[in-house]
Amino acid sequence: MQQLKIFQSFWAMELRSPDRPERSYEETFRMVSEAGYDGMCIDPSVEEIPKFSSLKPLYAEYGLGCMINAFPFETGDMQALYGLAGELNAATVNIISGVMPIRPEDAVPVIRQWMREADDAGQTVLFETHRDSLLNDLYYTLQAIDLVPEMRLCADLSHFVVDREMREPICERDQGYIESILERSDCFQGRVANREQVQIQIGFPQHQEWVGIFRSWWKEGMRRWRKRNADDATLIFLCELGPPPYAITDGNRRELSDRWEEALVIREWARGIWQELEKEDQENND
Repeated sequence: MQQLKIFQSFWAMELRSPDRPERSYEETFRMVSEAGYDGMCIDPSVEEIPKFSSLKPLYAEYGLGCMINAFPFETGDMQALYGLAGELNAATVNIISGVMPIRPEDAVPVIRQWMREADDAGQTVLFETHRDSLLNDLYYTLQAIDLVPEMRLCADLSHFVVDREMREPICERDQGYIESILERSDCFQGRVANREQVQIQIGFPQHQEWVGIFRSWWKEGMRRWRKRNADDATLIFLCELGPPPYAITDGNRRELSDRWEEALVIREWARGIWQELEKEDQENND
């Protein structure tokens, strides 16, 4: 039976507050575990491997799975990052690369090298579109996935919306582009954007049209994932609401909303979408 697992981002647990101290690593793991998440995603570069390697006992103590958002800045960085993934028994490695050839065709050897190294290391590897990275924007990504048909994506759709300054309602052209991304995506990230801001407050009334757009995209992405994957496959949905300056702040550097509570709401949306799709499949099979 296919499963949905929902992870929280270690980065998203940072406060960066003018009047609140940062949580300890242990407090962060305990909080995420007690909230019922299935795992924690970390975001290492090569230089940060010792820091993140030290989290191994906390993963074991709190029973959380691991996902890695890897940040290589040289083509040779990924072997060490795959080593960390093996040490932490990571479910998947998602690459957000600081290696950025201008032409998509020049990125192909880099992508294929990292895919070969993942195979050698026994790791599952995905690639994420993120501004100021290898897959910098929607059009670059669409070209890259055509050039490397076997590469798979981690869909943080917020970057596409900001990159293209998409307008609501979504036009047929942009919807088609997003569906091309969803067809190649094996992991989804929980964040809502609008055409000017990469992370908006999901409870504000002026943002509800975008909330509806993202929820419909996640549902379509999960539906496509369920159809093309085996009966025992597991999908990871990552709640990743970043701290300031990702999170918008007021004149006193205080956030406009509670990201922890928003992540819990997004988690329940993901669970609800998954249950709706399970019901659809059951009705179609009856």
